[in-house]
Amino acid sequence: MKILVTGFTPFGGETINPSWEAVRALDDSIAGADIIKCEIPTEFEASIDALKAAIDAHQPNAILCVGQFGGSPSIQIERVAINLRDARTPDNAGFQPHDQPVVDSAPDAFFSTIPTRQITDRLRAAGIPAALSYSAGTYVCNNLLYAALYESSQAEKGNSVRCGFIHVPYLPDQAAAAVSNAPSMSLELMVQALTIAVGTIVECR
Repeated sequence: MKILVTGFTPFGGETINPSWEAVRALDDSIAGADIIKCEIPTEFEASIDALKAAIDAHQPNAILCVGQFGGSPSIQIERVAINLRDARTPDNAGFQPHDQPVVDSAPDAFFSTIPTRQITDRLRAAGIPAALSYSAGTYVCNNLLYAALYESSQAEKGNSVRCGFIHVPYLPDQAAAAVSNAPSMSLELMVQALTIAVGTIVECR
């Protein structure tokens, strides 16, 4: 079994993105699955191109995308992606869409197809702050999750790929620089959380 795990490049003036730092620190094999790691540009169009290229190259059985949610006190396991791009700030390519679909003439929304509640429960049981989330926003994170789920929906019957998204908080150094007393999480705890999430995806086939 192969699982594609993605993290984003830094954005918004940051020099680091905890999603990619945590993803690239994962073991190459988790629960018997091969882990394919891919850094995704924080750009609406290029993120989808990079995802499609990784899918074509590796033919994964599941996809777990990871992004930064600055200000969150916990790991957020996303349940829904909506067909909407509406950016408060430009992406790294300077693109700032408003009221645009991710995919023209596609469904309004897709539900994540990884075991979101089981992941949340296992993270909490391990003492890791975690919560189910019902909005991945309308920026590049939601854009990528929607694209992944859309691509999976277009696959031939029996060949669909399970897809999901997890948001991680700031790293401590980011939180200190961003806002006084902003919540954060250590890299080690993020890596542990993603390892548990991947293991749950493998187990709950």
